[in-house]
Amino acid sequence: METRRNDYALIMARTASTLSVIGPEDGRVLAEVSLARQEDITAALLEADCARPAFSAEGKVTRASRLRWIADAIQEESKHFAELICEESGKPIRYATAEVARAVRTFSLAADEAEKSTYQELDLDGRPALLERFPIGVCAFITPFNFPLNLVAHKVAPALAAGCPFVLKPAEKTPLTALALGEILERCEPPLPDGAFSICVALPEECEPLALDPRVKHLSFTGSATVGWPLKSKAMHATTTLELGGNAGAILCEDWDLEDALNACTLGAFAFSGQVCISLQRLLVAEPSMERAIAGLAKRAAKLKRGPLNDPATEIGPLINEAAAMRIETWVNHAIQAGARLIYGGKRSGSFYMPTILADVPHSCDIWKEEAFGPVVCIEAWSQFEQALQTANDSPWGLQTAVFTHNRIRMEQAFHALEVGQVIIGDSPSFRVDEMPYGGVKQSGIGREGLSYAIEAMTEPRLLVLPKATKDERD
Repeated sequence: METRRNDYALIMARTASTLSVIGPEDGRVLAEVSLARQEDITAALLEADCARPAFSAEGKVTRASRLRWIADAIQEESKHFAELICEESGKPIRYATAEVARAVRTFSLAADEAEKSTYQELDLDGRPALLERFPIGVCAFITPFNFPLNLVAHKVAPALAAGCPFVLKPAEKTPLTALALGEILERCEPPLPDGAFSICVALPEECEPLALDPRVKHLSFTGSATVGWPLKSKAMHATTTLELGGNAGAILCEDWDLEDALNACTLGAFAFSGQVCISLQRLLVAEPSMERAIAGLAKRAAKLKRGPLNDPATEIGPLINEAAAMRIETWVNHAIQAGARLIYGGKRSGSFYMPTILADVPHSCDIWKEEAFGPVVCIEAWSQFEQALQTANDSPWGLQTAVFTHNRIRMEQAFHALEVGQVIIGDSPSFRVDEMPYGGVKQSGIGREGLSYAIEAMTEPRLLVLPKATKDERD
């Protein structure tokens, strides 16, 4: 597929500097895009602030209609979006197509949320009052490479529903999908106010205005903890949502069908080569099932199909670049040297790393305690359920944990004990639908995404207190 030339490469661009977008599958240059400097981003924020009064004054019907138009436009161009995602992120076409479908749903859900009432009537010691939510103002968004359309949609769609102008900085490894969405926003109906949005492709060192500029009232960042937390510390004038990844675990109990659990865990561990922040990384199995679980998981990993990314049958592709694959290789080798048992995989070829299963991994190893962001799962046995809960919690990360059990008492135990944003029963920890409140605790971040929750973060309450009714008014 030949990528369309994108003349929309950078709104507000005033620089001749460009960035080559490299396809992970074959190292081919897919496109050259203009790079923004700090002054370009600052200018975009100024334009967004100028657009704020007109944008915030729009009615619910206008916002909802626009969001549905955008959802329809993405659907009409779904093939092109899927091909872009496939080429620039290295995501197999089967998963890229699913991402586009989720983005359509995300904008559709945002349209539904835009139509909902945002006020409530109160009685304050006999005084009537009205509490309503208003757009918070200019928003700054920074998104990662692994879901270049739907994670952008999870910031853009609620901003459009709330009436907040924004500046988006997509991942520099995968900017083409966001720019294609920008083309749709440019021609959407009803039209957006001038300056209501900008998409700035920029290197990380140029992005400080997104945190430091006082015009920014809300910063939403999805990416690494090493970048996210320092950004939050700089954005003292803004509310902040951080989604910073995880180290997801799953606890397999003996009362759940093992074959069903392993099917879910295989997908959860190896889909998109593990480049998902809720990818299964630590699999904790009831001791009597341990050897069968190891054999069953290895059998499933060996059947995963590697092939051309545009083949719908392909399940495993490259990592985003060779450096990512080399990091995984190093972590796995260190674990093996420290005593871990290699069950399957453990080999690299360029940017491709085999689906890999390790057992008996020392908990001090990076592949156990850090976010792998690669196709590796560590498997360990447990004898007491409380022990499994403690092991799952023994991590600086706290995004999602899965528990495979039919036992209601254990479900309640897990829900109250696990230090995560979401506990998933009977499915892999990679489960996510777009309306759920999604986010983490500990090093995994603060705040929640999901349409209604993101809209709440992009609005602020305002209270109107009215005088007490006089006797004549009461009569």
